[in-house]
Amino acid sequence: MASVALDGRKLTDLHAFHRECQLAFGLPDFYGRNVSALIDCLSGVRDHDGMSRFALAPAEVLDIEVSDAAIVHREVLESLEDVVEEVNLRHIEAGAAPALRLVLR
Repeated sequence: MASVALDGRKLTDLHAFHRECQLAFGLPDFYGRNVSALIDCLSGVRDHDGMSRFALAPAEVLDIEVSDAAIVHREVLESLEDVVEEVNLRHIEAGAAPALRLVLR
């Protein structure tokens, strides 16, 4: 099972959130550092499109583990929840299983 870890102590605002996501997910240099760009990059985790460092198998799920989630800025957590929801919706609409799972610790 694939997983990626985000340190909640570093997710202090949206700028920090996008910086940490770019590093953790292996997003390209041209990543737009906004929610729409993150959704676009993570939507291809099963397509092997090179927009992240992940290339999942058809039924595989990527666990996004956020440590110290209780201290994460609410706007950041809501953005991450929106990303997971939208990426999974795209997969479901394409007839595939959800690709992401948010794990708060």
